[in-house]
Amino acid sequence: MLKKLHIQNYAIIDEIEIDFSPKLNIITGETGAGKSILMGALSLILGDRADPSVLLNKDKKCFVEGVFATEGKKEVKQFLREYDLDGEDELVVRREIAANGKSRAFVNDTPVNLEQLRGLSAALVDLHRQFDTLELGESDFQRDVLDAMAGHTELLQQYRTTYLQWQHARKELDELQEQKTQFTKEYDYNKFLFDELEEAAFKENELEEADQTLKLLSNSEGIKNALTRVALELHEGDQPMVQQLKALCNQLQAFTSFHADLPALLSRLQSAQIELQDIADEVERLNDHVQHDPQRIEQLNERITIGYKLMKKHGVHTTAELLAIKRSLEDKLQAVLNIDDAIISKGKVVEQLFEEAKKLSASISAGRLKQVKPLQDNVNKLLAQVGMPNARMKVEVQALDALGPYGADAVEFLFDANKSNRFEPIRKVASGGELSRLMLCIKSLVAKSLDLATLIFDEIDTGISGEAAKQVGIIMKDLAKKRQVISITHQPQIAGKADAHFFVYKEIRGEAIKTNIKLLSQEERITAIAKMLGGEKPTAAALENAREMMMN
Repeated sequence: MLKKLHIQNYAIIDEIEIDFSPKLNIITGETGAGKSILMGALSLILGDRADPSVLLNKDKKCFVEGVFATEGKKEVKQFLREYDLDGEDELVVRREIAANGKSRAFVNDTPVNLEQLRGLSAALVDLHRQFDTLELGESDFQRDVLDAMAGHTELLQQYRTTYLQWQHARKELDELQEQKTQFTKEYDYNKFLFDELEEAAFKENELEEADQTLKLLSNSEGIKNALTRVALELHEGDQPMVQQLKALCNQLQAFTSFHADLPALLSRLQSAQIELQDIADEVERLNDHVQHDPQRIEQLNERITIGYKLMKKHGVHTTAELLAIKRSLEDKLQAVLNIDDAIISKGKVVEQLFEEAKKLSASISAGRLKQVKPLQDNVNKLLAQVGMPNARMKVEVQALDALGPYGADAVEFLFDANKSNRFEPIRKVASGGELSRLMLCIKSLVAKSLDLATLIFDEIDTGISGEAAKQVGIIMKDLAKKRQVISITHQPQIAGKADAHFFVYKEIRGEAIKTNIKLLSQEERITAIAKMLGGEKPTAAALENAREMMMN
């Protein structure tokens, strides 16, 4: 509900503040007094684009602020949570236009962009201007009307969730199938590479160890000759070093008791002799193991050649990297085998979700079809009420071949203005005045099924008078029992139904003409309505007629 509207420095408005009633608010005034300017200012906080030319005083900023009561508005609460905006049961929405033309918007003093402002305003206000009837011709709006009448809110949410899950699963299935196609294309090549590595059957570090062994075998003759010479000198020559050290130890042994340093020296010689003996034994052992093996050399050369060829092919440098490539190829080959199982499994999920969505869609379609006749009958009854006795609306629900985001129906409102039984889509045949009254009739029905935002009607009663205008007023009054309605009108029959009657007028301040607005008292209302009936100087009959309109 719009509790308060505060406007500064907009067009010919210096500053005004309006406190609205929670029920039916009527705004009247002479043509050109500034009623449409009020709607233009209100449009700013609903997200319309700002025009710097609207600044009355070019040295000051323009300021429009609306205070909204939002208690119990789930859609508003959800919006605030989604964008992390503060708000309890009251929102202050403000729009500023600076002198340089730059515009800023705020919700409870938190800056927001225009897209966010439009999203929020859609949950707060439903503004319907004269000839602003494009929405009525849109299939989305027409479908929403049927769904509102059928009470489909929760069912549609459930369907929407299932439908999105189905779409997501279908996308995943398509991706799996594309992946399989790609895998199949690469399978033969990957299989060839894998088989090549599998046939080579390299073990961990095999090529590095083979390279080291090959170096040893390639130099085995030289190594063996060197070891033989060393062994000969240490152990088997004419004067072996080990035997010489042993003889030297024996010579010193006889004199160790005569010199204090000789035992230590002897001990060192004995240690050297033992170490040299151990070295000689190790040399003989190594000599026995070093063998020149041409066949082994050939085998190693062959393995290394195969390994280096594969390393070059795969752009790697170690056996470990080759084995990692082999494992990767094995995983890819296994994935080809596994992907069929994944496709079958995902296909079952897709089918299950599709069946669930189809079942929900069928329930939605049944609910829509059930509301077709009541909606037609009620709208046509209201059309007669508002001065269109020959007009008829017809609702057509056509089943679609495929599921869509909102079910499997195409909804079209058809219209016949003259009982010709030639129904055509509303957007093609209805005039502006007809569309305005038709929209009022539809919204009055939908409003009983949904918690709609504040409804604002900007001169949609143009072209009607008398009993039709009275009936429009009755419909608005009925609408206002459960929600706030604001209407700009020229019709006294509608003004007479107001819970709060505001009068827009021009006044001269200094040398400038400014727009102002005031809430009329009971007597002022009678006079204003009488003027609407009988001119600037209303007669006693007009005053009495005005009083009667207000009484009824």
